[in-house]
Amino acid sequence: MADEKTTLEVIAATVEEAVEKGLSDLGLTREDVDVEVLDEGKRNLFRFATRQARVRLSIKPGTWRAAEEHPSGLSEQAESKPTEVRQQKEVQTELNADQLMVRDTLSELLTKMGVRAKVQIGYTETDPDEKPVVLANIEGDDLSYLIGRKAETLNALQYILSLMVSHKSSTWIPVQVDVQHYRARRQSELQKLARRTADQVIATGRKQYLEPMPANERRIIHMELRKNENVSTESTGEEPNRKVCVFPNR
Repeated sequence: MADEKTTLEVIAATVEEAVEKGLSDLGLTREDVDVEVLDEGKRNLFRFATRQARVRLSIKPGTWRAAEEHPSGLSEQAESKPTEVRQQKEVQTELNADQLMVRDTLSELLTKMGVRAKVQIGYTETDPDEKPVVLANIEGDDLSYLIGRKAETLNALQYILSLMVSHKSSTWIPVQVDVQHYRARRQSELQKLARRTADQVIATGRKQYLEPMPANERRIIHMELRKNENVSTESTGEEPNRKVCVFPNR
């Protein structure tokens, strides 16, 4: 019995996403588990998953003891979910013309794709002088294939929806598509990364470069550190390898 390991099987669009999802659910790091690929999955010509990938995560002995001493990751997830649900319920009460257009168009698009899901509509947080961005969050069972690797599928879906909505309304309506609050979780992770990097820059007095990110993720880093008077940020490099540099204010 002492040699038995606690295991968790996870299904997602790709092996990488399944591993990441499992680690997130467990509140552990890659070094804490052994990964066994049970099924690498299968994709069709259009890169949609026709069969999900499946992995088994086996927790290494002694890991739970360390996790119990530092349970912040799990508690943060547990505390954040009810807030997200309450916010979504509040924004469903009254929808304006732009929101109705986005909801109906996305629902039509998902139906034609053969996706069974619900669309929740709200607004994202933007600067007061910017036009509000309509947020369309897709909820359903096992929709990770709509996200794709590094959100490539999700971004493509958002782009198609934006074209369809703009064509129907004859005006530009800013739209952000999310799947099961993936972008909200990613934003929280990036904000934490920004703060950790700023602390390191202040402590060492040396600038640091983050990994290459798309423009929308770089913007989250810039916005998060704008309120920190001790550091500044700038984007450097060429797409798709453009990255954020965080440097100390002298």
